[in-house]
Amino acid sequence: MKKFLSNYKSTIILLVAIIVGAIVGIIFQEKATILSPLGDLFLNLLLVVIVPLIFLTITTSIAKMKTPKRLGKIMVSIIGVFIITSIIAVLIGFASTYFVKLVDPEDGEKIRASMEEVVTDEEGEEAEEEELTIADRTVQLLTVNDFSKLLSKENIIALLVFSVIFGIAMNMTGEKAKPVLDFLIAASEVVNNIVKIIMYYAPIGLGCYFATLVGSFGASIAVGYLKTFVIYLIVAIAFYFIMYTIYAFIAGGKKGIKAFWRNVVPSTLTSIATCSSAASIPVNVECTKKMGVPDDIAETTIPLGTSFHKDGSIIGSVFKIMFLVCLFGTSLATTGDVLGVLGIALLANLLITAVPIGGGTISEMLIITMMGYPVAALPILTMIATIIDAPATALNVVGDTVSSMLVTRVVDGKDWIEKKN
Repeated sequence: MKKFLSNYKSTIILLVAIIVGAIVGIIFQEKATILSPLGDLFLNLLLVVIVPLIFLTITTSIAKMKTPKRLGKIMVSIIGVFIITSIIAVLIGFASTYFVKLVDPEDGEKIRASMEEVVTDEEGEEAEEEELTIADRTVQLLTVNDFSKLLSKENIIALLVFSVIFGIAMNMTGEKAKPVLDFLIAASEVVNNIVKIIMYYAPIGLGCYFATLVGSFGASIAVGYLKTFVIYLIVAIAFYFIMYTIYAFIAGGKKGIKAFWRNVVPSTLTSIATCSSAASIPVNVECTKKMGVPDDIAETTIPLGTSFHKDGSIIGSVFKIMFLVCLFGTSLATTGDVLGVLGIALLANLLITAVPIGGGTISEMLIITMMGYPVAALPILTMIATIIDAPATALNVVGDTVSSMLVTRVVDGKDWIEKKN
């Protein structure tokens, strides 16, 4: 119990702060807005650290990558399994929220007006949006015409692209780039510690932010968070028992199901107790081997999955997007709108979850940027990530377990389970 409480201490503190903030907002209503500066302080600190966090973590992650010493067939199979199962997860997440209004505040216009930054021209009047083609918009999204613009939070996608290119270039340079890599790694460690320092203030910042939000816009948004958690928990439990049983059956038939459920409990309990995919790797690898998965596949799939394959986080991204869709009244009337949500949810995870620290915040900024929402919505997504953390981690870890079984099915054939069990 002590270890459980120790691992969950930060999450528990944040949840308590959010609950206290909600109570303060409900009791004091408009008077709770006096706490707004304390909430804004937390938001500003997060936004200031976003640009260096993205550049340093992504650049160093890519620069340190080495070619895995595994057979090409295994790597191709891992990529294929990760992509297919991720698409299934995002579809299930969307289907779970499409017909449910996670939040429906009566004063949605007021919330929108309070968060959105109005772009004005030199005369102080609202600037008219220039009509651009899809190609032009894509170029503006992916690139900027001046290096200094990469240092703005408004150009997150362009910064991501530049960081990836910079990391690849360092990788290509080899040993000559080592001094630069060492410097960036050290700088990354410093920025990571800055994030930790900021998160010490998170309980106060999020509590005050939520108190202001509830006080200004009513208890309906608090009910929205509760509804989000309950629905996510139901979806997570159903996904855990139904989808992973199906995957195990595809991988090894009835014997695959038996092997999976006979050995998956330690991985599940470890993921819930630690709330960390990385901390679950040793136990997860051991459980996967007991299911009959060969050592080379288990020891490759699980670590890679911890970085690049997260069913729970993908479903969580859909919930975050749909929460904002309901909050801002965004239309999902066309197929293009729906595909946009699904694509952003996938991109926000498949491209970002490899970032070791701060990936969640970067993912949330990517969602906000690509959906066109104001950056003031970032704490809202942070709160959603906090309340769904435990079930999401369980799906992330166990999803890697069953994925290793699917990879074995592709690499070693349908009779692998017969040989091992």
